[in-house]
Amino acid sequence: MPDMKNSRAYETYADHANLAAEGVFYNNRPVVGTVSRGEELPYHLKNDSAGYAQSAGVADPLPRLNGAELQEAERLYLINCAICHGPALDGNGPLYKGGNGPFAAKPANLVGDPKIVALPEGTLYHVMTFGKNLMGSYASQLSRKQRWMVAQYVKSKQGGAAGSDSSGADSTAKAGTGGGMGTSATAK
Repeated sequence: MPDMKNSRAYETYADHANLAAEGVFYNNRPVVGTVSRGEELPYHLKNDSAGYAQSAGVADPLPRLNGAELQEAERLYLINCAICHGPALDGNGPLYKGGNGPFAAKPANLVGDPKIVALPEGTLYHVMTFGKNLMGSYASQLSRKQRWMVAQYVKSKQGGAAGSDSSGADSTAKAGTGGGMGTSATAK
């Protein structure tokens, strides 16, 4: 172990170009699988049909949102989602406008479609992370916490639309992994 006893003194942010010439492997990247302090574990499901099906079992790590947090979740939804899904979550946003907008395909109705209402928060999060059908990923626009907040907001509106408690308490349903949150591929 002579390298550990008599290690070369290198500065952290110094030029490391000469290390390869000396036979030292250094790529300046974190070890695969490491997680920064304060960071959540990486999302473990893949963007495929198996990952979509398994997302129903992913539990929301956030506690139920309070009034101020639910208001923030609504703001995030209106900024990122309402352009397609509409402010009323009915799939009639400015890009669709009842079929008169620039998009011919109607986005998913988040409160009126029983298949969408049956989706658990884990599946909503999965769809926001990877996208589905014509809907793209929102992983670069919304942090993990924000995606979970929006999922709770959508579930709270679905509960309110179904005539139950609108606090988002009905998020434990794990059935109904069919359907999707993305836009429909059929054009009108």
